[in-house]
Amino acid sequence: MRQNQEAMDWASTARIRAQASRSYDQSRAWLARLPAQARIILGLFLVAAVLMALHTAFSGKDASLHLTLQHSFRSADFSLWVDGDLAYSGKLTGSTKKKFGLIPGSVRGHLSEIVPVSAGTHQIRVRVKAEDGSTQQDSLTGDFARNSEREVSVSARPNGLSLAWQASNAPGPSSGSGWFARYAGALCLTIGGSIISAITGFALRELPAHIRARESDEPKVHSTAAGQ
Repeated sequence: MRQNQEAMDWASTARIRAQASRSYDQSRAWLARLPAQARIILGLFLVAAVLMALHTAFSGKDASLHLTLQHSFRSADFSLWVDGDLAYSGKLTGSTKKKFGLIPGSVRGHLSEIVPVSAGTHQIRVRVKAEDGSTQQDSLTGDFARNSEREVSVSARPNGLSLAWQASNAPGPSSGSGWFARYAGALCLTIGGSIISAITGFALRELPAHIRARESDEPKVHSTAAGQ
């Protein structure tokens, strides 16, 4: 039984290798038939795809921001930006809490959200827009280590807005790896975008000439067929 299983495994492996070899040969033959310009364009496109993949890997969100907000609005709009990019927006609602179950107290509300971010230094900006149209906003900057979570506490009142990092998550030293990841990701994105722009420009420049050449060849073919 064991020998039969080994024979079946060997036969399956041989089939996979043969199929891979045929696919490789077919791909080489297909590439050989392509014009030189087409091979160059295909190579540049593959390089751009690799650079875009590297950008995605470098800019992956491998840390998190824990937002805790206390407010005294019955209704308001809340927005949070990370480095100028909108990361969260939602509606704040509050209710009146009675003291001792009888005496009306102040309006209170609470919000807690987890926002994914990438490792490195980020500027956090929040804005609260009340029902009467008044707007308050504030910002602060902090470092995020890889695979970590930092908590920022927001206090929003009609007379003021404040942000603060939780004491247990005081800002630490700047993350060198986060800086390198952002730089490398931006570089890959820039190079990839330049290659794609060059490919697009080349295609727009060469395609009309290729179409005109084909259209000019068709009358010659028809004339030859008519003469025969």
